[in-house]
Amino acid sequence: MTGPTIGVLALQGDVREHVTALAAAGADARPVRRPAELDAVDGLVIPGGESTTISKLADIFEMREPIDKRIAGGMPVYGSCAGMIMLATEVLDGRPDQRGFAGIEMTVRRNAFGRQVDSFEAPVEISGVPGEPFHAVFIRAPWVERVGDGVEVIGRVTGGPAADRIVAVRQGNLLATSFHPELTGDLRVHAYFVELVRAA
Repeated sequence: MTGPTIGVLALQGDVREHVTALAAAGADARPVRRPAELDAVDGLVIPGGESTTISKLADIFEMREPIDKRIAGGMPVYGSCAGMIMLATEVLDGRPDQRGFAGIEMTVRRNAFGRQVDSFEAPVEISGVPGEPFHAVFIRAPWVERVGDGVEVIGRVTGGPAADRIVAVRQGNLLATSFHPELTGDLRVHAYFVELVRAA
């Protein structure tokens, strides 16, 4: 059985790592930079990187409207770190000219855990992802301050100074994490998304 075709938004950020992880999790994974490439995929990953830069490049590459349309049409999308910020309806500490895709009804705080020096690793239990807690890598990560009624909180930090902060959410076909699963070699989050795309 061939896996679903999943694109990784290749405007900026750790695109290659996501393509590799998705392929290892059974997807036909490819970078997506143009509207025609977006038309050819069943799902999309918005990678970590710099959310303000991704926002600007989405306009330059004329990707904003096509992605908005596909999200409205039910295409599964997974955002990690900056991708989570891009999927939020409200961003705290963002730039005023920053515009995301507003797919998940949530408020996120940019760089919530602090600057690059405050990057850290912590265990996160993710509901729907079997096995031991996920070893999550946070790099200048956001966290979720508020979620709407239709949003399921599927992961929180379990210990340390950031204990109980919301770091993984799902709303229908949209998934977002504050952390970078593509940097760990643990494919469970990518496998979870591949199954979500397959089911859609």
